[in-house]
Amino acid sequence: MRKPAVVLLSGGLDSATVAAIADRDGFAVHALSFEYGQRHSPEVDAARRIAIALGVDQHKVVKIDLRAFGGSALTDDIDVPKDHTQSDTESDIPITYVPARNTIFLSYALAWSEVIGADDILLGVNAVDYSGYPDCRPEYIEAFQAMARLATKAGVEGNGATIHTPLIHATKAEIITLGVSLGVDYGLTISCYDPDQNGSACGRCDSCLLRSKGFRDAGLDDPTSYQPGVRG
Repeated sequence: MRKPAVVLLSGGLDSATVAAIADRDGFAVHALSFEYGQRHSPEVDAARRIAIALGVDQHKVVKIDLRAFGGSALTDDIDVPKDHTQSDTESDIPITYVPARNTIFLSYALAWSEVIGADDILLGVNAVDYSGYPDCRPEYIEAFQAMARLATKAGVEGNGATIHTPLIHATKAEIITLGVSLGVDYGLTISCYDPDQNGSACGRCDSCLLRSKGFRDAGLDDPTSYQPGVRG
C-alpha cells in the first residue's frame, strides 16, 4: 500500500513536476489546489487536467478569498507587470507576490495531512529561476517545518509531516527536463499571471518569460498555448 502524501498542485509547470515526482517515489498523491480569487483562475482548470492525467488518488480544490485583502497584482486591481528583463526579475520583490500565500497554502496542506495520516507534504517552490518571492526560499521552508512540528498533534506525538521541496535548487530547464523524463505533459499546464478567458498565456509576464526561457535552455519545444500574436 502506498503512503499518502499531500501535494500542492497549482496547475503550473513546477507543481505538475512535483506531483509526478511524488508518484514516481511511490506516494499516493492527494493533490490540493486553491481558488483564492486569483486573476489567473485558468490555472485551477489546469490543475484538474494534471490531476486526471497523473491519476492522483484524490484532488481537492479549496475556495478561499485572498481578494479580501488584495495587495498583489494577482488578487487586486493592479496591472500585472510585463516585458521585464532578467535583471528586473532578480531585484525587488514583485507586485505579483501574494502576501503570505505559501504560508496559507501550507497550513491547509498541514491540516489535511493530519486528517489523512500523511507524513509528507510536497510543493514546487524554487529558489533559482523564480520571481523573488520570500516564501520560496529554503530558510522559509525550514522555519515552516519547525513550526509545523510544534503546532500539530502529529508533530507533538513525534509523527509530524515532513515538507519536501525537490525542485528548490533546480533551474527551470532542469525541472522541465526531469518532468519530460517522467512523462509530464506540459501542454496541460499554465504558468501565466495574466491569461485570457481561454487560458492562453500572455507571453510577457515574469512567469511566462521564465517558463519560455526554461524550454529554450532545455532545448525543447514550448507547448504553451499563447495569445494571438505572441511567441514564446
